[in-house]
Amino acid sequence: MIVAVFAALGRRPVMTAVLGALSIAFSGILVRLADVEPATAAIFRCAYALPALGLIAYLERRAYGPRPAAQVRLAMLAGIFLALDLVIWHHTIALVGAGLATVLGNMQVVLVAFLAWMILGERPPRRTLLALPVVLAGVVLISGVIGTGAYGANPGLGVILGIVVGFVYAAFLLVLRRGNSDLRRPAGPLFDATLIGALASVVIGLPLGEVDLVPSWPSHGWLLVLALTSQVVGWLIISVSLPRLPAALTSVILTLQPVGSVLLAMLLLGEAPSAIQLLGAGVILVGLVLATLRLRGEPARRPVAEPEIG
Repeated sequence: MIVAVFAALGRRPVMTAVLGALSIAFSGILVRLADVEPATAAIFRCAYALPALGLIAYLERRAYGPRPAAQVRLAMLAGIFLALDLVIWHHTIALVGAGLATVLGNMQVVLVAFLAWMILGERPPRRTLLALPVVLAGVVLISGVIGTGAYGANPGLGVILGIVVGFVYAAFLLVLRRGNSDLRRPAGPLFDATLIGALASVVIGLPLGEVDLVPSWPSHGWLLVLALTSQVVGWLIISVSLPRLPAALTSVILTLQPVGSVLLAMLLLGEAPSAIQLLGAGVILVGLVLATLRLRGEPARRPVAEPEIG
């Protein structure tokens, strides 16, 4: 049944991708509403997603058979990067706000290409090289170095952590993609990565004093919604839809998430980035679109980046 649903979603990839991008736009807002320590949010975001992902992974296994052991190991390795990504990103939210933190996290669209170049020998396309200085200019504007009245408890540190998030998330994507060569079953690798992500978040959070295994209500409710909307629904339907879309259309759809996050954070949380920070967010989004659009005469390539699901 669920496998059939994925197949149906794959036949309407534009609608599916838009719904996925909009669903994960709430990730940073839900983290702020949960109001727990960064590692605690990462633990429960992963833990609450495991039953649903496990059920879907089980149905995938029945339909398509077991996955190779090497791919399982890679997906589990990706879980370590997932934990690092989530914990650091949650710190970034506390420092610079949910909206701008989401924009910064999406820099992985550019950074993943450079990691693929260094690690896999895949030279980045010309558009990515052109996008890098644009994205970096936006980062400087968000940091609060220019102008006054920058939003956030510590926007400068938030930007630094946001860049780290971009690199860690890029590593997560590269490893997970190596562990998921069968696009028919996205839940299996995601379940493995999420399981290890929950455990690794505990290991990361303990020395930081950020592990609270009994958060109060309504924190539990917000964390449950976060897990189901982002880690389960958001990731799965985006994984199903984006490989089936042209790169130019994908680039436009992917910007819905960070744009939506900034607007929702301003509307629902009362976040008020300065005009210069909003300009910086816009500059970064322009760079992301530039990085994912295929220039004239450039051969088509398989995308190496996905949106930051937050």
